[in-house]
Amino acid sequence: MYAIIETGGKQYKVVQGEAIYVEKLDAAESDKVTFDNVVFVGGDSTKVGTPLVDGASVEGTVEKQGKGKKITIFRYKPKKGSRSKKGHRQPYTKVVIDKINA
Repeated sequence: MYAIIETGGKQYKVVQGEAIYVEKLDAAESDKVTFDNVVFVGGDSTKVGTPLVDGASVEGTVEKQGKGKKITIFRYKPKKGSRSKKGHRQPYTKVVIDKINA
């Protein structure tokens, strides 16, 4: 059984026991989180939401909070002496899926 959930403006395909990396959630490590925005549930019987599946939810446990790899942004304007170098690390939350309620 699998489901497609929506969180952080993105959609993720989740399977029970699988770990996913989502946009940063306001939850501490080992907290339980529930995703109510379930778009699709597949498996023995499929349920397609219009736009969401009624009564469906996905439960998970926050395993860790972290930051992704650093990306470097370098901008310059030729012949003007204007240069700018910045770095960015996107925060994420690692969630292990415990249960899919359909």
